[in-house]
Amino acid sequence: MAGVALTPVIVLGATGSIGRQTLEVANHLDLPVLGLAAGTLSEKIIELAYHYPDASVAIAHPPAGTIDAALKHRIAFGPGAVAALARTPHTIVVNGIVGAAGLEPSLAALEAGNRLALANKESLLTGGPIVLETLRASDGDLIPVDSEHSAVWHCLRGERADEVRRVILTASGGPFHASPDVNLRDVSVDDALAHPTWNMGRRISIDSATLMNKAFEVIEAHYLFELDYDQIDVMIHPTSYVHSFVEFVDGVVKAEVGPPDMKKPIQNAMTAPRRVGASVGSPSLAGVELSFSEPDRERFPALDLGYRAGRRGGNGPAILNAADEVAVAAFLEGRIRFTDIATVVEETLETVPAAPVTSLAEALESDAIGRTAAGEAIAARTFR
Repeated sequence: MAGVALTPVIVLGATGSIGRQTLEVANHLDLPVLGLAAGTLSEKIIELAYHYPDASVAIAHPPAGTIDAALKHRIAFGPGAVAALARTPHTIVVNGIVGAAGLEPSLAALEAGNRLALANKESLLTGGPIVLETLRASDGDLIPVDSEHSAVWHCLRGERADEVRRVILTASGGPFHASPDVNLRDVSVDDALAHPTWNMGRRISIDSATLMNKAFEVIEAHYLFELDYDQIDVMIHPTSYVHSFVEFVDGVVKAEVGPPDMKKPIQNAMTAPRRVGASVGSPSLAGVELSFSEPDRERFPALDLGYRAGRRGGNGPAILNAADEVAVAAFLEGRIRFTDIATVVEETLETVPAAPVTSLAEALESDAIGRTAAGEAIAARTFR
């Protein structure tokens, strides 16, 4: 596309939803794709490797079988290979990896002075302090890809940080917030996965249903925009048309409005500070209901657990995220009830002592400790 600097793109998590949409946006913008990363050597990543012949490929987990001879020279294996790919100089690194495995590549991209388009929540949840420290010490930049944080980022462009009163993150409320008569203790996995607005992966769909995803986003907003937790609010907005608000000290409120579509924040992160022709259609507000309500914190305690973990600092967010991942997996496997997810997370936060996170090793250790403690909390209780 004319007018867009042809900065090459590295796509981490290339076979996932964010990765696939990133490649669509890169094709729309005519940006060269120099790197692809995935967790395992699947048919999808092999197909992408052939489609992008100039791209190096990194696979986090070595395969059990043989590799096509035509691809052998282009594929590297192991977590270090993914981080090495993120260090490719003068590139835009879109991190769509799922889980704490995304932290090391995020740090690598920033250390190399690259632009990090961040869709990996765990980078900030597991290692927020070291991500910010690395960012300040490098020539790289960080632009969020989550729709809510992308909206805040847009609203803050050209504004003074000391003139921000608060940020309001919008939440769809998931499938249950608008149904107060539903007994959450008895909802099924299929019910919890039926997100009314977004088409997402299984874990994030459950996190949306519990409001834990919004708890994570509160912590991310704290790190991304250097806000106190008292400056970050959440509002339920079922249609997901308003992605977030920023309120300033003079009472002026700015918002980003548009249909739920991840291609827009992906493109914004790749082209900023320029604005170029969109890879999605123009939004229409005709017939769209813009209603807002306060979250039901009693029925959905996960939201306040996020504030608690964030204010605790140190390993608090890492423990929150790790415990939730283990609890959500147990729910999806039918081993605990929907309402037990928040219970497991709370017990884990209370069990694991507070500790600082000042290095990658400490961040990953906190993640591992949180997973172990959550597993023990599940094993020690009878939920059914």
